[in-house]
Amino acid sequence: MRWQDALHLALRALSAHRLRSFLTLLGIAVGIAAVILLTSIGEGLHRFVLAEFSQFGTNVISLTPGRQGARGGPPGLPSTARELTLDDATALARLPRVLHLSASVSGNAEVRARGRVRRTTVLGVGPQMQQVYSIHVGIGQFLPPDDDAHARAFVVLGARLKRELFGAGNALGERVQIGAERFRVIGIMEEKGQFLGVDLDDAAYIPVARGLALFKRDGVMEIALTYDEALAAATVAADVRALMSARHGREDFTLITQEDMLATLSNILAILTAAVGALGGISLLVGAVGIVTIMTIAVSERTNEIGLLVALGARRRTILALFLGEAVVLAAAGGALGLVLGAGLAQAAALLLPALPVATPWPFVAAAELLAVLIGLAAGVLPARRAARLDAVEALRAE
Repeated sequence: MRWQDALHLALRALSAHRLRSFLTLLGIAVGIAAVILLTSIGEGLHRFVLAEFSQFGTNVISLTPGRQGARGGPPGLPSTARELTLDDATALARLPRVLHLSASVSGNAEVRARGRVRRTTVLGVGPQMQQVYSIHVGIGQFLPPDDDAHARAFVVLGARLKRELFGAGNALGERVQIGAERFRVIGIMEEKGQFLGVDLDDAAYIPVARGLALFKRDGVMEIALTYDEALAAATVAADVRALMSARHGREDFTLITQEDMLATLSNILAILTAAVGALGGISLLVGAVGIVTIMTIAVSERTNEIGLLVALGARRRTILALFLGEAVVLAAAGGALGLVLGAGLAQAAALLLPALPVATPWPFVAAAELLAVLIGLAAGVLPARRAARLDAVEALRAE
């Protein structure tokens, strides 16, 4: 039998019971639509989180005091790890592969100006923080490269903090009090928005040496540096690790490259996206059961037809292929309908909920349609084998 004839017979058999066939393929369609919708939301969240982290650059290496991992000794003893200091930052800045560097310390403090008080995040940073984290001043200038021992009391305000303290008026040259010190405003940062729930515009930036004095700390909380993107992160990290280990006498710090962090985060989010899609795929089992049911009924209803085909010389494998073809056509049609429904629901969700990141992963779409065909193939095996094993004489006698 030619494949065109087999396809024609399969379509005719399915169209003979339109409502039953539609309800069966609807089960597959709902499952595929659920997979597409859930993976679209998962992929959208995946891209959103990676974009949030990537906005600060991908060629960043950060050091924090203390080494990750287990340490020996009884619990409750204070850590003996050395703090990261401004001298460490100065030494790292001299490395040939380091482009920009910023040591930082942060905390909460009251910021006062013109009779207004706002408690917000105060960041003690280096003058190259703009280049390290790819942020920019909107008005005025950023902190000048003063010597740490004689850092002037300058402050750069986040856009929202400036509005809260000064309204729409000009803030440049004004004085604000942070803690017990008065700082002169020399710049206003560009709008940056939120980063993982933290409002970057509601912050004040002061020299790191002033930040250490404000929060009464001896060491910085982090040292971040950038390098040429053409270089391998591992090469620069090895230089940084060697220098810091020599200065401290051991590796008592944690070094994290942005490249490694993004790769790890991407892998985790990809697994979550696949897991979400797999949960949606559970509904495909319902569609598979529906195909098994309808094909079993079809074999019972068409026993005479099967007997006639065998009597006319049709081979057993032809009968098997005929019923498998019907199951595959049914599943493929349901999968196509599900793709349209899923993609449509994903786009509708993106329009109705602009804050919800949605991105349809087209490889998943192709995989979902292939999965629908495979489900139809698997679900049709038992009914098709039953049809192929019917005895021709007994089949022709059946009513």
